[in-house]
Amino acid sequence: MKLRKVKVMYLKNPVAFVFLILLVSCIFVLFISVLRLPEAPSVTSFRSKEEKRKISTDERIGKFGEMVIQMLPEDLAFTVFLPSEKAFERDLRLDLNDSLIGEKGSDTYAVLTRILGFSAVPRLIYSDNVSYVKEIDFDSLAGFTLYISRDLDGMIVVNGIRSEKMDLQKGKLVLHTMDGVIMDAEFEQSVLP
Repeated sequence: MKLRKVKVMYLKNPVAFVFLILLVSCIFVLFISVLRLPEAPSVTSFRSKEEKRKISTDERIGKFGEMVIQMLPEDLAFTVFLPSEKAFERDLRLDLNDSLIGEKGSDTYAVLTRILGFSAVPRLIYSDNVSYVKEIDFDSLAGFTLYISRDLDGMIVVNGIRSEKMDLQKGKLVLHTMDGVIMDAEFEQSVLP
């Protein structure tokens, strides 16, 4: 009987009624925010790892790319934003014929080691993980910040350099070949003529 009187009192008093509605709304909002339901995954992220593109013999990443990849441990997962063979030649002036012999060979390995430090991230980043809307950033092995986004064509863009091929796999590595070389300003000044 007493409970019924309390309900009737809240319905008759407009201030108490508004207070009751606000209280229920706040509890509902608090409940929803505590749950923090995850966003629905995109349709493309349902692809299995077997469906991800594997590196085959016709999809070569070039000799310089192979040299960079050989510097990474095979049992750890990395993502490498690897310059294409044309980018190695164009931006770094590396020539495959000159680089593998004598003094130039040791210089080439030093340059490739620096490039690896700027372009490798110790985590797996597939193109499906990169949003069109929000830019994400990760620190490379050298501590250089990589700003990763996608352009309207769906290609990955890292620090303003667009990818040519995405989601290539070699063992536990995920490779994205880029149409340029990712490097900091100091290293860029040292390789410019």
